[in-house]
Amino acid sequence: MSIEIVQQKCVGCQLCIKVCPYAAMEMVNKIAVIDFDKCTLCGACVSECKFDAIVLRRHHEDKEKLTAYKGVWIFCEQKKGVVQSISYELLGEGRRLADRLGVELSSILLGHAIVKADDLIQRGADKVYVVDAPVLENYQDEPYTNVCVDLIEEHKPEIVLIGATTIGRSLAPRIATKLRTGLTADCTSLDIDDETRNLLQTRPAFGGNIMATILCTDYRPQMATVRHKVMKEALIDKKRKGQVILKEYQKKSPSLASRTTIIETVEELSSTINIAEADIIVTGGRGIGKTENFSMIEELAKTIGGAVGASRATVDAGWIPYSHQVGQTGKTVCPKVYIACGISGQIQHLIGMQSSKIIVAINKDPNAPIFKIATYGIVGDVCEVVPALTKAFKKALGK
Repeated sequence: MSIEIVQQKCVGCQLCIKVCPYAAMEMVNKIAVIDFDKCTLCGACVSECKFDAIVLRRHHEDKEKLTAYKGVWIFCEQKKGVVQSISYELLGEGRRLADRLGVELSSILLGHAIVKADDLIQRGADKVYVVDAPVLENYQDEPYTNVCVDLIEEHKPEIVLIGATTIGRSLAPRIATKLRTGLTADCTSLDIDDETRNLLQTRPAFGGNIMATILCTDYRPQMATVRHKVMKEALIDKKRKGQVILKEYQKKSPSLASRTTIIETVEELSSTINIAEADIIVTGGRGIGKTENFSMIEELAKTIGGAVGASRATVDAGWIPYSHQVGQTGKTVCPKVYIACGISGQIQHLIGMQSSKIIVAINKDPNAPIFKIATYGIVGDVCEVVPALTKAFKKALGK
């Protein structure tokens, strides 16, 4: 792309100078002039100019460069040699996108003493690029970024998907920056524009009040991080065939260099069930009234073998720790059964749990938004309904 001033149309109004966020515009002899050392081609001046005196051109050769990119790639996250479930979710979605585009699905697996690369092929990958080195055993920003960038620059995929995990949120922007491409974070939905082949990346915006669909039309690869538990895991097909490609690096390769060293890893200990992996979740909202009433939520969850969740309002009020929070600013969950107790159902909360298989809503307000997505709804006082459910489950389970 390039940008230029049409001098015959410029009237010297200076609106472009006022709107430029990078101070890349100045007036010379009453004509706007662009400082290309500062200009980032953001286009702010183009939309502001009322006289069509500034033109942003997308060159034909740029489009030709885009067509050189083919394929969908997934970064498969592993910890201690175990591939994380978010990787299987991305493989399922990546397979769907690759089939829509008529291209191959590939995955990147970095680590040390990797033995389960074939699992990724059984989950839908056509190719698995494996880089095995001691320095890659645990995630480190620099070597992981460098190796991923090396592979992407060599093979030129048109789409790269990474999980919106702690690791993914650190890795993805570093890769995008080095590749000088765009990145959409925390996507909850992905699709393909059949006409342009652009990736339609949908995520919550403005505090979750709207769902925005974002496109990266002029740069490749198109990159997105995807929230955990919003997409279904790819099914296992042991008959699938694919190719495992081992890429080797010398021990002193600059790509494996890191300015940091992991001295010790301390695992977080918890006596409760991780809500992101739980099959049953009982969640308390502001409607339970007070912190003491979480005891009845905990009792119901314990009775049916579930985990305890919470809305943001209860976490902000200090009723329960943040690790239990479900929603846009908490954890995204996809249990078999989700019981929402005293939760009205604002969009910020729904984003984190609406893909649950069965949703049971308990609320005294019959018009609460939660009932619109609930599989079953109970209109009543939470403090009466929840203890009654616990008693009934204990009797049915012989507890």
